[in-house]
Amino acid sequence: MHKTLLEVKNLKKYFNVPAGILHAVDDISFTIEEGSTLGVVGESGCGKTTMGRAILRLIEPTAGQILFNGEDILKINNKAMRRKRREMQLIFQDPFSSLNPRKTISETIEEPIILADLIPDKDQRFMRVLNLMNTVGLAERLVNTYPHELDGGRRQRIGIARALAMNPKFIVCDEPVSALDVSIQAQILNLMKKIQSDTSITYIFITHDLSVVYHFSDDIAVMYLGRLVEKAPSEVLFSNPMHPYTKALLSAIPVPRIHNRPERVLLRGEITSPINPEPVCRFANRCNFAKNICAIEEPLFLEAQPKHFIACHLFYR
Repeated sequence: MHKTLLEVKNLKKYFNVPAGILHAVDDISFTIEEGSTLGVVGESGCGKTTMGRAILRLIEPTAGQILFNGEDILKINNKAMRRKRREMQLIFQDPFSSLNPRKTISETIEEPIILADLIPDKDQRFMRVLNLMNTVGLAERLVNTYPHELDGGRRQRIGIARALAMNPKFIVCDEPVSALDVSIQAQILNLMKKIQSDTSITYIFITHDLSVVYHFSDDIAVMYLGRLVEKAPSEVLFSNPMHPYTKALLSAIPVPRIHNRPERVLLRGEITSPINPEPVCRFANRCNFAKNICAIEEPLFLEAQPKHFIACHLFYR
């Protein structure tokens, strides 16, 4: 029986904009077990990245609870949160813009160790840097090179090494391979999987690539306009998708065959505004199966089958 590492309860993040209140993340709840991976998918602008950063308190949530090892990190002060961040790290989407162009590889990886005062001795710090470079597959000869001298795959390995420098228990991976070539994507994903098997680290893996998330994640959560609409184990979600939005996403995955291709589900209609949204189903305008209840009542996120959660009136009415 695995221990629950992260429990998110009713997480909300709203932004004040000229037109009203933007509901970027709206009443999201889920749990992640230690040593597992939760994939989060959805269209651009659905709130995936905002949710990941709110969990790390890089942006302050509007409301909710974030229980990390049973402790609500929204109730601790900034000084305590700095210490807590040793256990919670982030891998950024763009490996180039996330690195300081004036720092070498060794300086970049060493920086969080210095800031946290983990290893005071300079020689021991350098050995730790070399060990991390070896872990992520960076040759020792690259220790004094700069980001602009490297390709995208090596830059992303630097980002992973920097995240691992603090020996974290949990990492939010914000589309860590979307900017890389397909062959490099496979190398980085295999590396991250190996690190997880060696250290029992826990991931939230944010992506828009369903083919990637299927092979990398234990569970998958589907987001739409700030809300979770479905969450299930990866195999279950792909073999038995229940929400109409999930079915549409899965039908868009390219299939390398001409005959017997699955029928594409096309979404039509206007996207509901996330600014001052009405308490109704946000997907109803684009749904081919919408009922009257969808336009007057917001569906609850409930367990339809064991470990399979869905927010849809089709299954509860």
